[in-house]
Amino acid sequence: MTDTLPPPAGRPLEEGECYFRKGCNPLAQTGRSKLQNQRAALNQQIMKAVRMRTGAENLLRATTNNKVRDQVLLELSYVNSDLQILKEELEGLNISVEVYQNTEETFTIPLIPLGLKETKEVDISVLLKDFILEHYSEDSSLYEDEIADLMDLRQACRTPSRDEAGVELLMTYFIQLGFVENRFFPPTRHMGILFTWYDSLTGVPVSQQNLLLEKASILFNIGAVYTQIGTRSNRQTQTGLEHAVDAFQRAAGVLNYLKETFTHTPSYDMSPAMLNVLVRMMLAQAQEIIFEKISLPGIRNEFFTLVKMAQEAARVGEVYQQLHSAMSQEPVKETIPYSWATLVKVKSDHYRALAHYFAATILIDHQLNPGDDEDQQEKCLSQLYDHMPEGFTPLATLKNKNERKQLGKSHLRKAITDHEESVRAASLCKKLRNIEILQEILSVAHKRSHLKYSQHKQDDDFLNLIDAPDITSKTEQEAEMIAPQFSKVVVTDFFQRLGPLSIFSANKRWTAPRNIHFTIEEGDWGFTLRGGSPVQVHFLDPYCSAALAGAKEGDYIVSIQDVDCKWLTVSEIMQKLKTLGEEDIEMKVISLLDSASSVHNKCATYSVGMQKTYSMICLAIEDDKINKTKKISKKLSFLSWGTNKNRQKSASTLCLPSVGLVRPQNKKKLSSPFGLLNTESSLY
Repeated sequence: MTDTLPPPAGRPLEEGECYFRKGCNPLAQTGRSKLQNQRAALNQQIMKAVRMRTGAENLLRATTNNKVRDQVLLELSYVNSDLQILKEELEGLNISVEVYQNTEETFTIPLIPLGLKETKEVDISVLLKDFILEHYSEDSSLYEDEIADLMDLRQACRTPSRDEAGVELLMTYFIQLGFVENRFFPPTRHMGILFTWYDSLTGVPVSQQNLLLEKASILFNIGAVYTQIGTRSNRQTQTGLEHAVDAFQRAAGVLNYLKETFTHTPSYDMSPAMLNVLVRMMLAQAQEIIFEKISLPGIRNEFFTLVKMAQEAARVGEVYQQLHSAMSQEPVKETIPYSWATLVKVKSDHYRALAHYFAATILIDHQLNPGDDEDQQEKCLSQLYDHMPEGFTPLATLKNKNERKQLGKSHLRKAITDHEESVRAASLCKKLRNIEILQEILSVAHKRSHLKYSQHKQDDDFLNLIDAPDITSKTEQEAEMIAPQFSKVVVTDFFQRLGPLSIFSANKRWTAPRNIHFTIEEGDWGFTLRGGSPVQVHFLDPYCSAALAGAKEGDYIVSIQDVDCKWLTVSEIMQKLKTLGEEDIEMKVISLLDSASSVHNKCATYSVGMQKTYSMICLAIEDDKINKTKKISKKLSFLSWGTNKNRQKSASTLCLPSVGLVRPQNKKKLSSPFGLLNTESSLY
C-alpha cells in the first residue's frame, strides 16, 4: 500500500502527491486480495447467469409454442443449476475466515468478517464537465484536475487497506460524495449515469441513477473493513483484544447508521432485516472477545472467579443464541450463508457448555471452609441461577457435600450434552469441517468436561438425576455500538473553487454572470454590502453608476477586475474596492432565480434477477402556483450614501445564513459537511 498523506500545513503539494491515501495494489498476491479477486470474478459470472435466466423467463412468458416452452424449461434448469453452484462458491468465500485471521498461531475460535462489496468502474468526468458548463457557467476544462482527483479517490476505495488508513480513505470518499451530491446532482433531475454495486452475499448486481446507492455501499464497506481489522487483531495480547472489541463495536455502529439512514436499499445485504442481523453478529463477536480478554490472564480455580466466568460465558452463549434465532427468521433465512448460521449455533452451544462446566467446577472442587465468607458465597451462588432446583437452597447446598456434588454433576452432564451438540453441528457443515482450529477447540472442551464427569461418576447416579438450572448471564462489559465519527475526518471539497456550497449548489438556480462597469464618484459607491461569502449587493441607489450598469439589489459578487471573489468577506471586498479608487471597475455579479419548491427525488432502481427490486418511484410533483408577495425593505435616504459611516457599517454587518465553510487558501482543509449532505437520504 502507498500511504500518501496530506502535506504539513503551509507546505505546497509536490508533483505526484494527492490529498488522500491510496488503496492497496489490486494485483498484490495477498490472501485477502486473491479472495477479493475471486469474489469479483464470481460476481461477473453470477450477473451473466442471472441475465440468461431473466431472458429465458421472459421468453417463457411470451411464447405459446409448446416445443419452445419445453426447450426453454430445459435451459432454465441448467441455468438455475449453474447459478446455485456459483452462489455456493460465493458462500465458500464468505466463510473463508482463516484468510482474515491474525497470522500468529492462536488457539481461538475464528471470527466472521464481512467481504467488501464490489463495484463497476464508472466514468463521470463528462457528466461533471457538462454540468459545470451548463449550471455554473464556468470553463469545465479548468476543473480537470479536481475531476481526476475524484475519479482516483473512487478507484482507491475499491481496494482499501485493512487498517485505520483504509477506514479513513472510505470515510473521505463518503464525505466527498456529500459535496458532489450537493454540487452536481439536482433533486429533480436524473444525471443519466448508473452506479452498479454487487450484493456481497448473493453476488447479484444492483444499479441506481443517483449517489444514494454509492454512499450506502461505501458505508457498508467501512463496516466490512472494521470487521476485517477485528479479525486480524492479535487475540493473544490484551492490547490486541481491546483493538478487536473496538473494531467490532465500530463495525456495528457503522452498519446501524447505514440501517437508520438508508432505509430503502435495493440490495439484500443492505436491507434493514439483514443489517439488523449483521449488527447483532458484530456485537456478539465483540462480546465473545470481551470474554477472551477477561480470561486471557488465566482462570484461577477460585470460587468467586469461577462464578464470574460462568456468567460471562453464559452471556456470550445467550447473545449467540439470540443471533441464531434472528438468522433463522424470514427474510434473511434464505440469504444468510449457511456456514455463518451454523458457526453461530456452534458458538452458542459451546459457550453455554463452558458456563455449565465452570458452575460444576465451583460445586465439585470447592467446599465451604470455616474461614470462608459464608454470606458472600451464598449470595454469589443465589445470583448464579434464576432459581435453584426443587429441594435445594444456596446455603444448604454450600454446606452439604453430597448436594454440591449432585448438582455439580448435573451441570457436567449438561455441559457434555451442549459440547456434543456443538461438535455435531460443526460436523454437518462442510466448510466448518475444514477449519482445523475450530474442530480442535471443540474436541478439547468436550474431552475436558467428559474427563471431569468420569472422575466423579458413580454407579447410582441415574437414581438421583436432576436437571441443571440455567446459568444467569452477566458481564462486566456489555458490547455496545460506537457510532461513526465522520467529524474527525478532515476533508477537502475538490470543487470548492465553484464557490461556497450554501449558494453554489445543484439545487439553486441563478442568472449567467453579468459584467457591471462602474466608477466610484467622490468616494460614493452607491450601494452597501452584506453577507458572508459570497458578498451581496445591498441598499442600491437606483441612480448610481453600478445600478445604471445593470446591478441589482441582492446580486452576489463573483469577481472584481477578473479576480475571483466568491470566497471573500465583506471587509475584504470593501478593501478591494477602496484600493481601486476612482478607476473604472469591472465587477461580475449573479442573481438567484426563484428557487423551486421542495420536491421528492425520482428514484429508478434496477436490480437484475431480484424480486420486487425493479422499482420506479415517480412521486407526483405539483407546481406551486401561489404568487408570494415580496416584502419591500424601507430604503435609506440616498443623500447619505458614502458619507454616513455608522449607517454603512451597520448595513455591512448584516449576514446571510451561512453553513460555516471558510474560504479556501491553497487547498485548505474543510470539516465534514454533514449539514450539507442531502436530507433526502432518509427516504432512500
